[in-house]
Parts: sequence; C-alpha cells; structure tokens
Amino acid sequence: MKRKPLLPLLPVALLAMWLLLNDSFSAGQVVLGLLLVALVIFAAASLRPVPAWPRRLHRAIGLIGNVTLDIIRSNLAVGSIILGTSRRQPKIGFMKIPLDMRDPHGLAMLTIIVTATPGTVWSGHDVESNVLTLHVLDLQDEAVWVRTIKQRYERPLMEIFE
Repeated sequence: MKRKPLLPLLPVALLAMWLLLNDSFSAGQVVLGLLLVALVIFAAASLRPVPAWPRRLHRAIGLIGNVTLDIIRSNLAVGSIILGTSRRQPKIGFMKIPLDMRDPHGLAMLTIIVTATPGTVWSGHDVESNVLTLHVLDLQDEAVWVRTIKQRYERPLMEIFE
C-alpha cells in the first residue's frame, strides 16, 4: 500500500506562489489564495484519477545525473551532425522497445526524459502490448538504445513509481 505524504505540497506551493505574486500577506489575500487553491485542487483532481505516490526518491538522484549526462552527450552528438563535423552519415530510424513499466506517472516521466534528450523523440506507445516507438536521429545500434532506455531510465523509474 502506498503512503500519502505528510504535507500536501501542491496546495502549499500554490498558496505561497499566490501570496508572492501579489506581494501581500494580508488576510484578504490569504483567504483569496485559499479559495483559489481549493478551486485548482478540485479542478485538477478530475484530471488525475490515479494519484502518484513516489517511493525510493533517492533513486531520482542517480536518474537525474544519468539524464543530465545523456542530454549533454546528445547535444554534442546532434551538434556535430548538424554542423557537419561528423564524418559518418546519420542513420535515421524508428525502433520499438518493449517496456515493463505500467505506471502512468513513470511512463510520463520516461516520455519527458526521452523527448528532452536531443536526437530522440517518443513517437508512440501501444498500451496493449506496452511497446514504445522511438524515433532516433542517429540509430547505429538498436541494442544500445534498448539497453539505455531499459537500464538507465525505465528501471529507476519503476523503482520510484511502482
């Protein structure tokens, strides 16, 4: 069973943002902010039918490091392709990667990671077969891409969200 956090961060963050943007901590602004927070929370609840309760957040530190490193490497690789300093012709292509992760929040994070990395775009996801379609600017070795997605991204996300 997943635990709820002790302090609901979204309402507190929204109220703090409202008060800071209005540059006033008067009672009227606090009440108005609380009403706005209640309205936003009520409206957002219907958009998120499955609540997210991440666990093992210490795994996010390594994941953030891996993603940052991969984004830097990809920027350099894509830059060399665009500027023509790469001696070989890129092999553009689509590939399919079977995923083990089913949590919608983990899949959303994987979407963000893959799309934020230059040279890759999340092109689709078949919910029934749980297969990711990935477009890669320089698809030299599919096994490397499968290993990268599964080990560097999917496995830590599964530990965090499932």
